[in-house]
Amino acid sequence: MKGLVIVESPAKARKIGEYLGKDYIVQASMGHVRDLPASATEIPPELKKEPWSNLGVNVDGNFAPLYVVPKEKKKLVKELKDNLKLASELILATDEDREGESIGWHLAQLLEPRVPVKRMVFSEITKEAILEAISHTRDLDENLVAAQETRRVVDRLYGYRLSPLLWKKIAPGLSAGRVQSVAVRVIVQRELERLAFKSGSFWDLKATLATRSGATFDAALATVGGKRVASGRDFDENTGRLKPDADVLLLDEAAARSLEGRLDGQPWVVSTVETRMQTRKPYAPFTTSTLQQEANRKLNLSARETMQVAQRLYEDGYITYMRTDSVNLSQEAIGASRSCVEQRYGKEYLSPEVRQFTNKAKNAQEAHEAIRPAGKEMKTAEEHGLSGREAVLYAMIWKRTVATQMAEARLRFQTVTIQAADAEFRATGRHVEFPGFFRAYVEGVDDPEAALDDTEAALPPLNEKDALNCSELASVGHETKPPARYTEATLVRTLEAEGIGRPSTYATIIGTIQDRGYVRKVGNQLVPTFTALAVTRLLEDYFPNLVDLSFTAKMEQTLDDIAGGEAERLPYLKQFYSGEVGLDGQVRDKEGSIDPRTACTLTLEGLGPKVRVGRYGPYFETEHDGQPVTASIPDDIAPADITDEMATKLIEMKKAGPQSLGIDPDTGHSIFILVGPYGPYLQLGEVRDGEAKPRRVSIPKNRDPQSVTLADALAYLHLPRTLGNHPETGHVVKAGIGMYGPYVLHEKTYKSLGKEDDVLTVDLPKAVELLSQARAKAAVTPMREIGKHPADNEMIGVFEGRYGAYVKHGKVNATIPKDKDPMTLTLEEAVTLIAERAAKGSPKKGRGGRSAKAAPKKASAKAAGDKPVKKKAAKKKKAS
Repeated sequence: MKGLVIVESPAKARKIGEYLGKDYIVQASMGHVRDLPASATEIPPELKKEPWSNLGVNVDGNFAPLYVVPKEKKKLVKELKDNLKLASELILATDEDREGESIGWHLAQLLEPRVPVKRMVFSEITKEAILEAISHTRDLDENLVAAQETRRVVDRLYGYRLSPLLWKKIAPGLSAGRVQSVAVRVIVQRELERLAFKSGSFWDLKATLATRSGATFDAALATVGGKRVASGRDFDENTGRLKPDADVLLLDEAAARSLEGRLDGQPWVVSTVETRMQTRKPYAPFTTSTLQQEANRKLNLSARETMQVAQRLYEDGYITYMRTDSVNLSQEAIGASRSCVEQRYGKEYLSPEVRQFTNKAKNAQEAHEAIRPAGKEMKTAEEHGLSGREAVLYAMIWKRTVATQMAEARLRFQTVTIQAADAEFRATGRHVEFPGFFRAYVEGVDDPEAALDDTEAALPPLNEKDALNCSELASVGHETKPPARYTEATLVRTLEAEGIGRPSTYATIIGTIQDRGYVRKVGNQLVPTFTALAVTRLLEDYFPNLVDLSFTAKMEQTLDDIAGGEAERLPYLKQFYSGEVGLDGQVRDKEGSIDPRTACTLTLEGLGPKVRVGRYGPYFETEHDGQPVTASIPDDIAPADITDEMATKLIEMKKAGPQSLGIDPDTGHSIFILVGPYGPYLQLGEVRDGEAKPRRVSIPKNRDPQSVTLADALAYLHLPRTLGNHPETGHVVKAGIGMYGPYVLHEKTYKSLGKEDDVLTVDLPKAVELLSQARAKAAVTPMREIGKHPADNEMIGVFEGRYGAYVKHGKVNATIPKDKDPMTLTLEEAVTLIAERAAKGSPKKGRGGRSAKAAPKKASAKAAGDKPVKKKAAKKKKAS
């Protein structure tokens, strides 16, 4: 008889099956085979009358979870049971983290094996690792299972008790979560800091100096009359003024220019030269968190995308397990890295001693290994034949791992002080004396203005009393900047530093808060919505401990203690849910005192009208002649960017109602200025039942709607306009206004216009210049090519989309069912999916092959401000 080995995914099953050979059957569970009920339909009929059944947790019976097998998993479970009847042993080879331990436990509980049960763990899918793991199995770790079950129960109780309250008090469809709500709060707090920020201004001088040999360098003003000149760090961000204890000289423009004139013609002499040496040690190998951060900084991958690519690399045997908090490297990895350094870079680049790393992060699981290339050979991405995102992510992991065993980098820093009359200028430089591990890897930075570690900025040779020539002296004005919004990288770093959640869940959390409408991504920034502000304030006011960072971190520590056998599940759950300040009591006691109107109303600093979070989006609310007046807030405006002037304009336009600029001579229709969820726009004619939708075009954000004339409106409505032919290709270049504002277009390459550009007057040379800065839209690379469609011989590809994997043939995208492995889908199955998708028609496609609902109409001229307008806006939001 054969042993039955169960893993999570078909890709792992194939690979491990190859290594184990004919003595084993390797089958995939496709993740969890049972879970808490996802909906009321999954609750067994005999339990539906139980008061706790809607929670899926028997809160009156020792918090026993109600586990059910989802409908789509029942066939798979039967197959597993049938295979187990023919097996001599059951080997649970799920992932080596708590989630994997839990999946293995559920399988053992559900399959009820009558044969020996063994737990097989491995951190990489190589033949050596798999054969080693199969010969050294262990028992299931009940403590890990208890910790995972406790986490699942806590998350369910948290979400199912608080989410309905948010539906009642703020808006339907909202959700709360143990880590999710804290992550949103962190982002909201930063936005409120930006809102409260007051900018301060200061001036200084910049000099361009030259040595006798003609070498030039820049120096900045440091002191005048022995007193330090004010810089950004001396200002109070809440007042925009100098801090009370700042003993500095604050220069305004007049003083700076006066000093500039006074220094004209003065001798410039080097007064001091200070040199210091510094070494840089290699960074620790990647953990889940640091991999997500670096992939976001360097490769512009989201946390979700990073984990998807890393999962494929792991399952294909290229890297070790990618859900780990440990920076530990095995002796095998250290040996392979050191050998690689010596062969590729030379002995001088090898660290004299073996370098090992230890964790500083909270709650790290030291038993695991860091993320590194699998095996002993340390092959490069090119040697593995990798391409696309797999290649660049693998290359980053390879470089980071190899760098751990390389010599330290040595840098020389130089600070030079230059005297001119009573003013001192300073210049700093750095030179890489020996690059060491920089040859392989340099870590990215979150501050776009900060220099990377290996940046070379050496000063020319300088000695004390050297005379210098000032070739240019300029007064420079500065304004202090508000704290930067979070990016995915900085949010992950903050959550990990605070001990919030597990790094393996951050990708899901960041995806969820965007999917739920709490956060939107603008460039690389995570911008909270007004809904996020309202929800966070409600939770802070009524359930402060549930969104407190230290409280949430302690919860995580308790889960770790349960995993280590140092705490018990039941006492903790009782305290969390039923204790004196337990979740259940808090919700029951406070629900009645929460006024929905108050919960949905935000009073923002420096803003006259109130902001209301309505069912169909945020809007301003004020009074005029004793009557309430409202105006929608455009979706793309961040809370911290709203000004009183902006609010006043939108409200005035709303009070004025649809404004007719005049008549279009071609159609005889009126041209209206209206305000919708995306800001002011123009509409040609009125909305009439049974007639085609009127033509509309957004008014650019750099244009005051009240300054738009009839001639301007006609020009906007006739966009896009042809600027001419591109000098290199001869193809047409156009300018227009699209979903993301004004743009120029050449072939399939778009480039947004700058704030100073006018879409009505931009000319061909300017458009060509802008297009030269644009990156042509990269073709999406398929995960794999299945084969040619029998109807037309066009290739069918498998792609990774926002909502999962899909197959693409021509213009038809068809979602691959979750129980199908995209990497093993057959040509016949793909053709069937495509045919079924095509038979349903061809609606507008969303990302990843999902159909998006048609965009609804904006507010019409005849209905602006009425309730139906808001409903239409809501539909549009949902579609997007």
